[in-house]
Amino acid sequence: MSNDPLLQPFQLKHLRLRNRIMVSSHEPAYSENGMPTDRYRAYHVERAKAGVALTMTAGSAAVAKDSPPVFDNILAYKDEVVPYLKALTDECHEHGAAMMIQLTHLGRRTRWDKGDWLPAVSPSHRREAAHRAFPKRVEEWDIERIIKDYTDAAERMYAAGMDGIELQAYGHLMDQFWSPLTNTLDGPYGGDLDNRLRFTFDVLRSIRKRVGNEFIVGVRYTGDEMLGGGLTAEDGLSISQRLKQSGMVDFLNVVRGHIDTDAGLTDLIPIQGMRNSPHLDFAGEIRAATEFPTFHAAKIPDVATARYAIASGKVDMVGMTRAHMTDPHIVRKIIAGQEDSIRPCVGANYCLDRIYQGGAAYCIHNPATGRELTMPHDIAKAEQRKRVVVVGAGPGGLEAARVAAERGHEVIVFEAASNAGGQILLTAQSPRRHEMISIIDWRMQQCEALGVSFHFNTYAETQTILAEQPDVVIIATGGLPDTEVLDSGNHLVVSTWDILSRDIKPGTNVLLFDDAGDHAALQAAEIIANSGATLEIMTPDRSFAPEVMAMNLVPYMRTLQQKDVTFTVTYRLQSVTRDGDQLLATVGSDYEDGSRDFSQTRRVDQVVVNHGTLPLDDLYFDLRPLSSNEGEVNYDDLIEGVPQTLNKNSEGQFQLFRIGDAVSARNTHAAIYDALRLVKDI
Repeated sequence: MSNDPLLQPFQLKHLRLRNRIMVSSHEPAYSENGMPTDRYRAYHVERAKAGVALTMTAGSAAVAKDSPPVFDNILAYKDEVVPYLKALTDECHEHGAAMMIQLTHLGRRTRWDKGDWLPAVSPSHRREAAHRAFPKRVEEWDIERIIKDYTDAAERMYAAGMDGIELQAYGHLMDQFWSPLTNTLDGPYGGDLDNRLRFTFDVLRSIRKRVGNEFIVGVRYTGDEMLGGGLTAEDGLSISQRLKQSGMVDFLNVVRGHIDTDAGLTDLIPIQGMRNSPHLDFAGEIRAATEFPTFHAAKIPDVATARYAIASGKVDMVGMTRAHMTDPHIVRKIIAGQEDSIRPCVGANYCLDRIYQGGAAYCIHNPATGRELTMPHDIAKAEQRKRVVVVGAGPGGLEAARVAAERGHEVIVFEAASNAGGQILLTAQSPRRHEMISIIDWRMQQCEALGVSFHFNTYAETQTILAEQPDVVIIATGGLPDTEVLDSGNHLVVSTWDILSRDIKPGTNVLLFDDAGDHAALQAAEIIANSGATLEIMTPDRSFAPEVMAMNLVPYMRTLQQKDVTFTVTYRLQSVTRDGDQLLATVGSDYEDGSRDFSQTRRVDQVVVNHGTLPLDDLYFDLRPLSSNEGEVNYDDLIEGVPQTLNKNSEGQFQLFRIGDAVSARNTHAAIYDALRLVKDI
């Protein structure tokens, strides 16, 4: 038996959990028509195989038709979900992991124009800012109906052979009843705390009557809304005690905060640059006061923090959910004494932000997550060893080098700069996003352990490549900022990279034109605003920074609003001219229809342009005629996951491919995904 606190078993009622690490309930949005099909199952099974004690799915599974998901949640109100969940549960059980699911009614945290177009329902008419619906105030017949919906859904989970369920009570219908901010009902379901909790205990009683006392039931809930007039920490402790004393609940899963706004959600589930495990001490206070099984998850990204959470007795089970999206094999690596090889979660929150914009959850630097059916987490050895040359040591190039080396190939990397990193070196200049450098550090560690040969400060040319006599050449040279976007005056502007690198100091009165909507603009804006400059951010889009997405936007806004930055949408910078020691910027609009002149002017001393990058592709085009495939990629084979076999040039000396921004301006995930799905078959 190991002495590691994380590897000690935990007895939860009749269920023996093999260690103290769990994947908390979450919704990666991999379902199809509300059903957890093969892709969904493969995602959870990968983590079960690697040793996690408990994996929870669905954050949250919808129990009722008037709780339509706002992204691809599991539909627990449908009978046909049972065989899918049984297949998922059985396979996780085969690998020794327990399986639970989170059930909920979203209440006002949804929209009326989703699903069957039924009105959202809540204990008041108060709108949630995040989802914008004005709910119907719940009636008695709604309450009776929804209690039955919860009970029917719980019975379906029981029929699927799951080990238990978790009821969601932060930001959803249950705690909308709890909170004075969202409950304007009179008795018996409104008024004092006992009345506001009545709905929850009615649901629990009904569930227990249907599925019995052996089936495990827990509640994930906010113990402190951290909002004026809302539930306090004292209320949370009282609720915790009542849940325990009810005899109907087997574990508490404690969070702290509120999720009705982007800012609230981000404080509850912090991202990079924010404090790790900010609510762990609070969860520990609940456990100490109740002496009851207590779970907790909120930015616990590393093994050391998780180990402390258990060793200190603050919680009984620790959730490492985003960390397991980054590396599903955390437990296996702990057991094997390989903690230093764990791929680190960098808190970029690409996973969560994507689902809130209607996409599937993907890790920014593990493209196999969510693609387990097509992409490997462990790289298989190739049948034949080849000599692979990679040009560029940014995230895409390093991933190509890592995967090729894992395949057993001899790998040589050329990098023009003195250090690896590419654009991430710029990103990591901002203290709040410094964690991004771990994307590079981890890959460099892996590459060095695998014997990859690096040549820094080397500008690779055709003869450089030919001298290596490669079998495969991968161009991962990235791109450079594209500022040639104006009708005139392009020579008078600077790029966001100039600001991020500190090569050019911010002016005193700055116009930042953002026509890409990504992090580079807002990171540059933070530097400019923090310098004391007057700053206007302008975009031709109808909203600014759409590529940054909701939760990542929060810390930027906290900085920029504090500095009185002006945000202007739907206007386009057209030209810049010099006027003495000032610049005169002419601004137009894509909405002009010829009926009148929309143009405006701005008098500033600096114009910064953010318009993505143009590929650094000269070497690629020089090498194309010398390659066997002439640089062509067979997309069908790429998607199917089979080797590239095109041979268009019988005299070609090597296969040639390019990836990432050397193809077109995209993002870090795209570059790494390019590398993995191409090189895994070389």
